[in-house]
Amino acid sequence: MRIHLALAASLAFLAMPAFGQAVLSKADEAAAFRAGGFGLQGGKWSGCGDPGTAGYTPGAIETVRDVNGDGRPEAILTEGSTYCFGAAGTGFKLVSEQADGTWKLVTESEGVATFLETRGVGGWLDIEIGGPGFCFPVERWNGRQYALHRHQYEGKPCRP
Repeated sequence: MRIHLALAASLAFLAMPAFGQAVLSKADEAAAFRAGGFGLQGGKWSGCGDPGTAGYTPGAIETVRDVNGDGRPEAILTEGSTYCFGAAGTGFKLVSEQADGTWKLVTESEGVATFLETRGVGGWLDIEIGGPGFCFPVERWNGRQYALHRHQYEGKPCRP
């Protein structure tokens, strides 16, 4: 009996989205990619215009969560390409579902987006933008856009 319960619990855990993230419907997924400037090419989402160089990784939804506490999802869309993103090799776009169900591009950058626990105007989470090196920019929502707020490495202030 215990084995069956453990197996059932394990299977239920595996069926859940990673880290409790929301899952978008196919229609919302497509709308999010379009808001981020991606187009569907050969069944894969592409946004940066890489002509097909080695190491290109098509668009993917990296994270889906409510970043600003409004009850609607935001999504981090990623794409990999040194042609488009240089040494970082990857870029991201943050898109947000609006009250009317449409999606809007909020910010984009080369590098890897990591949400922090600190917040800007309206409750938007700060974003650390990782990449090559050891001192990363942290952007904060100022009510209109994400803008440079500080630099940090492993949570400690640093100078680039």
